[in-house]
Amino acid sequence: MKEENPASIAQADQRSIATFIERVWSEDGLSDRTLEAYRRDLEGLARWLATRGRTLETARREDLSAYHGATPVAVRSLARRQSSFRRYYGFLARQSADFDDPTRLIERPKLPRSLPKALAEREIEALLDAPDVTTTLGLRDRAMLELMYASGLRVSELVELPLAGLNLRQGVLRVTGKGGKDRLVPVGELALERIETYLQTARPVLARGRQPAALFLSQRGEGMTRQMFWTLVKRYATKVGITPKRISPHVLRHSFATHLLNHGADLRALQMLLGHSALSTTQIYTLVAKEGLKRLHAQHHPRG
Repeated sequence: MKEENPASIAQADQRSIATFIERVWSEDGLSDRTLEAYRRDLEGLARWLATRGRTLETARREDLSAYHGATPVAVRSLARRQSSFRRYYGFLARQSADFDDPTRLIERPKLPRSLPKALAEREIEALLDAPDVTTTLGLRDRAMLELMYASGLRVSELVELPLAGLNLRQGVLRVTGKGGKDRLVPVGELALERIETYLQTARPVLARGRQPAALFLSQRGEGMTRQMFWTLVKRYATKVGITPKRISPHVLRHSFATHLLNHGADLRALQMLLGHSALSTTQIYTLVAKEGLKRLHAQHHPRG
């Protein structure tokens, strides 16, 4: 189906979309990529509605259902598109108590459940050994990788970790996770050793005589960002022969959880370590562990 000219979008819809994008940007600080997805989804709907003599604000539930039927997309794209519409119409509903949200009764598509991807233990060992610990940045990178794998931190938790959140004597971290919830996470001896070396040798060089709050510092003596950490993880993965497509900072968290279960960890304890509010979120890792056992059986059993 050929897309109509953007000029066919009603001016009222153009203004409404612009106001919505500006509001969610200022309130939630969403990425440019997310904002562009919202804009693209809403403009597509607005063009289609214009052919039916309607605007975004006058659309009914039947219109949205008809739009989904007339412009079929993959399940994940449909889920994203519906998410954009729910966010937009929720915004309109907050502006007017009389507004009837057309997305309220539309059924959400069921997404196929994808299992978290984890590296093999030997691959993790190779990745952790990749940084050159004779250099300042190598000492920092090794400490970050060791800590991420040892404690199962989210990427944001790792890069935002303050120096004050580390208790070397007790071997624990105080981590602020999703929803501003704090949790105590054990670190492990090997990771502690790497962090102590980093603190004694590398961090003072990176801090340049200042007292920055962040535990892990960039070359400019500031806190690290998610993008910086992702770049170094990808570089070290390539160095040890791990395909970049198979690796991300979050894969280290998945590997932490999967390897703990493989070695007999309790699911409730894992839930606390990962900072999951619901046990059902943690249970996905039991499926990963089972899949690994199936592959092991198929590979090595004479009748596998």
